Amino acid sequence: MTDLISWVVFGFFVGAFARLIVPGRQPIGLLWTLGLGVAGAISGGVIAEELLDVGDKDAFDFESFVAGVIVASFLVAIASNLLKRGRRGGREREREREL
Repeated sequence: MTDLISWVVFGFFVGAFARLIVPGRQPIGLLWTLGLGVAGAISGGVIAEELLDVGDKDAFDFESFVAGVIVASFLVAIASNLLKRGRRGGREREREREL
């Protein structure tokens, strides 16, 4: 259970740093930040260990953190883009209905 809590906390910090890196305002909340951060942390840890041969996916270290932030930044940018596009599309449909 403590491993799960540790990954959630680590993922939150990774997600928070990722949101700081991505320019502009992101229309995502705390749960999106947490989820994308955890996904980025796990993916980044695997990439750091398996492909780059640095870091350790079973432990929290600087290399895994950096790789996780990079992956999570891409995930945040993609999610933000999709959510913005979805909101914009909904507003355009409402305007068309009014006409």
